[in-house]
Amino acid sequence: MGKEKKYKVGLAGVRRGGNIVRALENHPQCEIRALCDINTDSLQKQGREFNVPDSRMHAEFDDFVNEDIDVAVIATPIEHHAEQSIAAMESGKHVLCEQTAAYTIKDCRKIIEVAKRSGKTYMMAENYSFFHCVLEWKKMIEAGRLGKIYHAEGEYLHEITHLLVDPETGEKKWRYPRAPIWYCGHSLGPLLFLMQDRVVKATGVTPGKNMHPDQDSVSFLDMETGLFQTEKGAVIKILASQTVKRYQSSKPKYLTWYSLYGTKGFVENGRDPHENGLEWVEDVDSKQDGARHVDTPFSDPNAPPEARHGGHGTGEYSMINHFIDALDKGTLPAFNAVQAAEVTAPGLIAHESAMKGGRWIDVPQFGW
Repeated sequence: MGKEKKYKVGLAGVRRGGNIVRALENHPQCEIRALCDINTDSLQKQGREFNVPDSRMHAEFDDFVNEDIDVAVIATPIEHHAEQSIAAMESGKHVLCEQTAAYTIKDCRKIIEVAKRSGKTYMMAENYSFFHCVLEWKKMIEAGRLGKIYHAEGEYLHEITHLLVDPETGEKKWRYPRAPIWYCGHSLGPLLFLMQDRVVKATGVTPGKNMHPDQDSVSFLDMETGLFQTEKGAVIKILASQTVKRYQSSKPKYLTWYSLYGTKGFVENGRDPHENGLEWVEDVDSKQDGARHVDTPFSDPNAPPEARHGGHGTGEYSMINHFIDALDKGTLPAFNAVQAAEVTAPGLIAHESAMKGGRWIDVPQFGW
């Protein structure tokens, strides 16, 4: 067996990208070589954590992207994702980019074009798709145990008003212009990952700004609901909110919930990290007994201790293993440039629909 390739990794956006890079640091094939952030205090702190010398810590992205690295992790504000991902690939780096891929359809197409032209690997870091329960469902679906998936639902309800506007100073933060359903990777992403499908039509609705009528930005919409038709004939419903008043006693303080219905059964996770999910599959269950309560953990109970270093259960750990495996084999990872666009675009179109009274709109299709 040949010697495993080592990858030199750089991170742009040290606060948001900390969990991803900790998972990469604990991968035996990775070394953290360079960091970039406009906040010098955060940059110095992370530099000490990862033993990165001052000479390889940068406040300017242009300096960072020319570092001697193989992989650029982009975890800056979303408005910069497309431009910086493209610059990194054009500089000869593979890219692991935080979601969302972009804020426009045009930028989604640019990322695909540059990934194809450069030959570099691009992956959107949709870590929720690598939760343990999601990966277990994937095995069930690939084995045909749920039959044809005809309906699925996902929710990502995360009250982050303090990240939209600073409660002390009133300063508008980088998330301020973001419509709730634009950030649909954590809800729609795992469903498309499981279904191996793409959205072709979308509609969106919103109740408006009942809780924050004084705020001008669409980020303060109470909630946006997206309804999607897929290429394979399924229907997907997602809910998205950044202001919802739903608090839990357990951490994390937001709700992530999925449900998939197939011709042979259904699965759903618990609505709280400490609650069981539900499952009914015709190859083991009867109508008389009904659905079973099942454990649907985000963390793999059999994963090694280092799997917890990234966070989000063992999501980062499994995602990083998938990404590095794709680099080793020269294959396309999940949430490659095309699939990242297929997850991003429906949220953009659903918001457009909501702003136009909820009419159905065709979702652009992408390909290599």
